[in-house]
Amino acid sequence: MTRFKAFRVTRTEDGFKREVVPLQASQLPEGEVLVAVHFSSVNYKDGLSATGHPGVTRNFPHTPGVDAAGIVLESDVQRWRAGDKVLITGYDLGMGTAGGFAGCVRVPAGWLVACPPKLDLRSSMVLGTAGLTAALCVDKLQQMGLDRNGEVLVTGATGGVGSIAVRLLSRLGFQVVAVTGKSDCEDMLRELGAAKVITRESLREGTGKPLLAERWAGVVDTVGGDLLFNAVKGLRYGASAAICGLVNSPEIPATVLPFILRHVNLLGIDSVELPVAEKERIWLKLAQEW
Repeated sequence: MTRFKAFRVTRTEDGFKREVVPLQASQLPEGEVLVAVHFSSVNYKDGLSATGHPGVTRNFPHTPGVDAAGIVLESDVQRWRAGDKVLITGYDLGMGTAGGFAGCVRVPAGWLVACPPKLDLRSSMVLGTAGLTAALCVDKLQQMGLDRNGEVLVTGATGGVGSIAVRLLSRLGFQVVAVTGKSDCEDMLRELGAAKVITRESLREGTGKPLLAERWAGVVDTVGGDLLFNAVKGLRYGASAAICGLVNSPEIPATVLPFILRHVNLLGIDSVELPVAEKERIWLKLAQEW
């Protein structure tokens, strides 16, 4: 019987208790593939799950961890064999299904992506779900014709998605303008490749105006709210904003004017229910040309 340790969150009369406990494979949910987890990463959803947020996890005891990288131990399908190196991100992992903060996970075969040969398991989780999401944003902006000759704005630039987006865009030759509320992080953002660093307050300037001067060739937005719409109002004609977060707010104080007068696009980015073939394509890009 496969035994391992797991970070478990248990509901108590006084709230929630968190501890590392011994488990065995028979205690995992049903699934076609058993994976020995070598690495996971810490995501915002993991914090919500670990503190009992009902929008993420409802049933306890529970093991958080919305991503994992490891090696297949057992498989009921031909696609995967013992010894395969695999990545798992999104779907129900770490939310309703016991997640990556454990020595093992058991999941449906359709959740797995082969770890690319040029990307080791640790590096994949250094990137993690945040890196996958950042790459999806950049990929979709490029599909929409992102102009290399203009500035690309990244909001929430010190976060997981934002910081990797800054680094990736810079490495691809784009002029990155990073937005942050953390004045002590400017040097870090410049080391990642940001050509300019601006404050949240400066991005909020002109909030009451229907349009702002055309400036941004593209936007990667992780925050939502008024910051997102001010970024949209500053998009150049035909440009796009890829949105993937709501740290500031899930609401957008918007009008239709930028969309019908500037021909701009708002691109939704989801890394959770994205088809596994698309996840595999992006992981290959991160492992190879990116």
